[in-house]
Amino acid sequence: MRRLNEIVVVGASLAGLRAVQALRREGFEGEITLVGAEKHAPYNRPPLSKSVLHGDDDVTLPGSEELDDRWLRGRHAVQLDAASRTVTLDDGTALAYDGLVIATGARPRQFDGVHTLRTIEDALALRAELASGHEHVLVIGGGFIGGEVASTARQLGRKVTLVDSSPYPMHTGLGEEAARWLAAHHERHGVDLITNVRVTGVDGGQAHLSDGRSLTAELVIAGMGVVPNTEWLDGSGLRVDDGVLCEPTLYALGSTDIVAAGDVARWRHGLYDGAFVRVEHWSNANEQGAVAARNLLAGPDNAQPFAETPNFATHVHGARIQTAGLPHLADEASIVAGSPGEDRFAVSFTRNGVPVGAVAVNLPKELIRLKRAITARQTS
Repeated sequence: MRRLNEIVVVGASLAGLRAVQALRREGFEGEITLVGAEKHAPYNRPPLSKSVLHGDDDVTLPGSEELDDRWLRGRHAVQLDAASRTVTLDDGTALAYDGLVIATGARPRQFDGVHTLRTIEDALALRAELASGHEHVLVIGGGFIGGEVASTARQLGRKVTLVDSSPYPMHTGLGEEAARWLAAHHERHGVDLITNVRVTGVDGGQAHLSDGRSLTAELVIAGMGVVPNTEWLDGSGLRVDDGVLCEPTLYALGSTDIVAAGDVARWRHGLYDGAFVRVEHWSNANEQGAVAARNLLAGPDNAQPFAETPNFATHVHGARIQTAGLPHLADEASIVAGSPGEDRFAVSFTRNGVPVGAVAVNLPKELIRLKRAITARQTS
């Protein structure tokens, strides 16, 4: 382990928490300063679109009590000077470092006057709206957040309209077969699904669509994906393109003292021929935060590449949907177990005959098998 004295971790969500924990567990005895935009202890985001909307507020991440270092809550980093190794905060505080972990996450794409769901405050506000008697909910975007909100709203007895710009919800991430099944699954559970159109604006309860139609809804929620929080890095010298560009070891390109982890990191992935990959899911942030911290302590020459197979899971109207790898990179897909008609099936995605992705619906054991094949880079 190389000698570092002051490490700054910017971002106090899951990746930042795991980074701080790993630093201490690896024996780092210097000063750690954790900068967090929120005032809460780090919490789990996946329940925000599910159990929190049902009334469960228990979302604090285990391990948050370990944050006994200098923890600056409610503070934003506004500038990085990589040459002088200084992070400037929104209150003017300048933090010097000899090691930096960037874990600033991402924020939802916004629509004026429309609810988004990223923070505990967002979830509590949306829960209050759902409890206030609104009967018709419009969800913009059928990704995993939009799908989970639509599912929860239906469980609460609300009428739901889901608008998605793709032919089927989650078309890119799930592929044709699974996305077509998901569309039918939404409709079987009472969701009014509108696809291949975009919402161009929302005005006074009216949502205007790109095909000229307008929809009326009492409550509108946008789930249109996220944008990495990298604006504070403008002028820093770091390369930023849909995230902080990193080596396979999570070191920022060209840096020997800065690593990145979680939703903000876009790194060269060894399983995909060094293609830059950015993954927005819980398991990635959970694992990357610790690996980035350990690599920071090890130094660039001794750092280990982060080549975990991406994976995520969601529950929609009672069905468990899981993915592994990057299905959108495939040139061929085939159902290898079950069938969509049975609501239990798995799809293998290959490129040039090599597994690159997998999707499973209500078949978790099959997903594990397919994930192993992706990791091993051998045909299944």
